Amino acid sequence: MTQYKIRPFKRGNHSLALILALAMPSLSIALPNQALMTQSIPSSFADLVEQVRPAVVSIVTTKNSKSFLQEFQHPRIPKNLPFEDFFQKDKPLDEFFRRFFERESFQMNRNGQPHKSSGLGSGFIFNADGLVVTNHHVIEGADEITVKLHDDSKHTATVIGHDAKTDLALLSIEVDEPLSFLSFGNSDQARVGDWVIAVGNPFGFSETFTVGIISARGRDIQSGPYDDFIQIDASINKGNSGGPLLNRQGEVIGINTAIYSPTGGNVGIGFALPSAIAIPVIEQLREHGSVERGWLGVQIQSVTDEIADSLGMDNSEGALVIEILPDTPAEKSDILAGDVIIAVNGKTVKNAKKLSRMIADAKAGDTAQLTVWRHGSRKTISVILGRMSGEETIVTTTQGEQSASDVLGLTLSEMTEQTRQQYQLSNDLEGIVIVDVENNSHAAKTGLQAGDVIMMVNQNPVSRVEDVVREVEKATNAERKRVLLFINSKGTQQFVTVKIE
Repeated sequence: MTQYKIRPFKRGNHSLALILALAMPSLSIALPNQALMTQSIPSSFADLVEQVRPAVVSIVTTKNSKSFLQEFQHPRIPKNLPFEDFFQKDKPLDEFFRRFFERESFQMNRNGQPHKSSGLGSGFIFNADGLVVTNHHVIEGADEITVKLHDDSKHTATVIGHDAKTDLALLSIEVDEPLSFLSFGNSDQARVGDWVIAVGNPFGFSETFTVGIISARGRDIQSGPYDDFIQIDASINKGNSGGPLLNRQGEVIGINTAIYSPTGGNVGIGFALPSAIAIPVIEQLREHGSVERGWLGVQIQSVTDEIADSLGMDNSEGALVIEILPDTPAEKSDILAGDVIIAVNGKTVKNAKKLSRMIADAKAGDTAQLTVWRHGSRKTISVILGRMSGEETIVTTTQGEQSASDVLGLTLSEMTEQTRQQYQLSNDLEGIVIVDVENNSHAAKTGLQAGDVIMMVNQNPVSRVEDVVREVEKATNAERKRVLLFINSKGTQQFVTVKIE
């Protein structure tokens, strides 16, 4: 009989010992390095908790009836949604990705309408003079903001500045004595698997500490143009918004901002804004009360393996320029639609999102040296960046799989009055019209359809069917497997690739 002897976990020092004795003596099992595990797993976080506790705060906001009712005007909330259904789980507000700002209570007036609402959030003291960091959505629309300190004292807060794009806000409270505060760490040095401590005010339970690890880096949850979140499994819930995410040294490497939750409760997937993004924003809020970002003014998409292959690029890094927006710094430069921006001031552009970050981090008036890939070679272009304000975007990213005459399984026609009427094409649209797509062709599998207009092939504008044929032949002679097409499909423009038959 095979015999097993199992020794359970030792919880005192968190060491793991597992002895498996088998009847077959020739079988051996490799065990983890126990010394390494003992070193990696802390025996306690109590000392760290005592160190940072005084610098973590609770934030209470109050909104009057007008502010409260404005929340019902959000475009994603149906206008006929009954008030009593507003907080029900199966209604439109129950999104998978949520800001976990806890509305603690609301009062009703005699007519049954909301009169006042109060909310709970979290934050931390940024310096000894009483600057407090939290999320923008915690204080957004608030008529009164109160910061509750570790000693239970309450202080009315003033908003120094806020930035909706990164969901950050900087508050100030008046104090008589210097306060304990937290220092920022380097989130770029944090690795997946590192221990982290989340601190906050979930459901009103102040100074709640939870421990977990970094589950992933660079998460994009489609909440804004600068998504680059740290994903954690430390338990966080409603009310944790704005609280610090700490490393084992007690440094802030992130600000807890959102959770993934089909039910509204913690399911072990939370997101924190990295300190590398937060620090420059907070410094600008502190100095100017607002954030100034560089502005380029192009519409872009990330480079896929297929696009890179069609352009003869060595790798799929960079941002492909779809459109130059009018009256922008890009329009005043030599950038062209079809260029692939592969570096900014000598730093590699990994993808469209990275380009957005790099341009945003620059200042208005700065000259950016853009390295672009055009017609098989590198070219340097100087652009004087503008200042982004309001709802302007630095770049607009787009993604799509839709991506070329009979040579590519397509029947093509030059632009005529008849084709414009047949496919309802605007008078100012120029290019070659696709009038038929061969079934089961690579073009069909890509999503091309009759009525689409080819505006460029391999970064070159086309106005005749012969132009398309010539560019495809050039790609074939260069032994490229794909061609890059710039398509207008029912008013939407994007680059797509089609495999050469």
